[in-house]
Amino acid sequence: MLDTTPNARIQAFLDKFEAALVAGDLDAALGMFAPECYWRDLVAFTWNIKTMEGRDQIREMLSSCLAHAKPRNWKIADGENASETDGVAECWISFETEVARGYGLIRLQNGQIWTLLTTMVELKGYEEKAGFTRPLGARHGVNPGAKTWKELRDEETEQLGLKTQPYVLIIGGGQGGIALGARLRQLGVPTIIVEKNARPGDSWRNRYKSLCLHDPVWYDHLPYIDFPKNWPVFSPKDKIGDWLEMYTKVMELNYWTGTTAKHADWNDAKKEWTVLVERDGKEITLKPKQLV
Repeated sequence: MLDTTPNARIQAFLDKFEAALVAGDLDAALGMFAPECYWRDLVAFTWNIKTMEGRDQIREMLSSCLAHAKPRNWKIADGENASETDGVAECWISFETEVARGYGLIRLQNGQIWTLLTTMVELKGYEEKAGFTRPLGARHGVNPGAKTWKELRDEETEQLGLKTQPYVLIIGGGQGGIALGARLRQLGVPTIIVEKNARPGDSWRNRYKSLCLHDPVWYDHLPYIDFPKNWPVFSPKDKIGDWLEMYTKVMELNYWTGTTAKHADWNDAKKEWTVLVERDGKEITLKPKQLV
């Protein structure tokens, strides 16, 4: 007998969708989208944040991106189950492209795609060290005389930006700059964040007295460390400021306070930036490859 559970139907649909994409058959792939349809892509296909509305926009995107994305291995995500309500079946899914692994959500209406979300999760070959792949940490007994974690961290802090150059320079150390810095840190990318305020979190502390989160706190976690479960739903600005300061330290970010970016030029021959910053009254020239 045919398995007609929502899981089986969605997996069969994904198999057919994958076959059309692998074959480069745009007509077949587009025929699997409903007349009213939406595809929201977060970097996975377009290397951008982009929403395609309707079959024509989806065709245009696939015509441009399919050959280099080479999507495959479309599956119901591990541990997930499809559901169906009021004629709409939906499920969290996983997939791969030529260079990345992705995660997303599919909704089917009348056997066709109504909405599709595709999100890049990680780049192949540049996976973050987490879980069972995290660093060992213990150094004693392995290499007598080796530098401790603190010695290595102090050495990095003293040299980066002065004796060695960052690969990425982030101008602005609010929550966005801090979160990006944390991601780059886990990927092993030498990064400096420059912030004009005196302390991480001052971009919150220094604002109006009643400022608090406008979204519930569980929507606003930074990477790797969730906010405490007993925090107020709409946490006040000074709590957020203290959290950002703590996060910056424990995530080992190279965060320059009291620093203002004064000028930036791109050198196309060297493929690098020249950025003049003023840190605590002293001018320093940085030469990052990437500037945010």
